[in-house]
Amino acid sequence: MKRILVVEDEAYLASRLAQVLEEEGYAAETAAAGREALKAALSEEFDLLIVDWMLPELDGVELVRRLRAAEVATPVLLLTARDQIEDRVEGLDAGADDYLPKPFAFAELLARVRALTRRQRSQPSEPLLRVGDVVLDPARHVVWRGKERIELTAKEFALLATLMRRPGQVFTRPVLLETVWDADAKVYANVVDLYVSHLRNKLDREGEPSHIRTVRGVGYAFEER
Repeated sequence: MKRILVVEDEAYLASRLAQVLEEEGYAAETAAAGREALKAALSEEFDLLIVDWMLPELDGVELVRRLRAAEVATPVLLLTARDQIEDRVEGLDAGADDYLPKPFAFAELLARVRALTRRQRSQPSEPLLRVGDVVLDPARHVVWRGKERIELTAKEFALLATLMRRPGQVFTRPVLLETVWDADAKVYANVVDLYVSHLRNKLDREGEPSHIRTVRGVGYAFEER
């Protein structure tokens, strides 16, 4: 069953959208704010996101930008009452896959949902990430080092995936905060150092250099050792 996250702060509309989608055979979940949706989309697998432009905490376009920066490729259907060409261009340039102006007919919304979920089904799933003897499977959400399966929390997995998607690239702490923790005001830069320490404790082997290289004063890179 296809999973769809509806990101809409109007409670009635969110509930109605979820009802219509469920009647069509989809599993629908809702989020009322941008940060809530970002955390859900980074830690769970969805087949489609239906995102309202005007959201509290983090608007829909910025939500899409942050997801694409974190290399989350889940299709996004952007809903908005803003119907200027410039607005459509901004939303699509941010990484949205389609755009539906409000008010809309549910029949048209469902047609766009079918088109976007078909498009996703025809695309290959994200390949395994391999750096040295570390393998990360984005689809199954599992990690191995050699033949040993490594158990990670959702945040540890998201941090490792971010680093492994570009091996050798140095990621600054602010960039990692932005992509993994959505730069929440309650999160401090030293949380990156803490989670890197957690990853090293789980991945590293005694007597061998760590895959995660510290660049003093800058950030971290994941490298083959």
